[in-house]
Amino acid sequence: MGLFLSRLCGNSQKHNKSSGVITIHSAAQWKEHFDAFKESNQLLVIDFSASWCGPCRYMEPILKKYAVKFKDVEFVTIDVDELTEVAQQFEVTAMPTFILMKHGKEVYKIVGADKKELKKKIKEHKV
Repeated sequence: MGLFLSRLCGNSQKHNKSSGVITIHSAAQWKEHFDAFKESNQLLVIDFSASWCGPCRYMEPILKKYAVKFKDVEFVTIDVDELTEVAQQFEVTAMPTFILMKHGKEVYKIVGADKKELKKKIKEHKV
């Protein structure tokens, strides 16, 4: 649904079709994507990571796997070095940090590369 909304709005976000994960590259893209999900009951999983972060690289293929498995969940990745203001808005202090959101509100936050906890919370909070 997120990709549908993005295309409908003419959003130019990079969507990796094979992984199902959207990479956000600007504050404007983030705002547009976030605003589209404020009214949605769909779970939004935000992966705050960095290219230099070993645990982030470890979680990248796992996140892609979850995005394929949980088709009713929207997955986005935000590089904290590229969008520091967005990371600050969500009080991200370590990477990776995963924020799970519904209706524009945070429902759960995972700090660290805990794939079991992430999967558990996705199952718990998805539509």
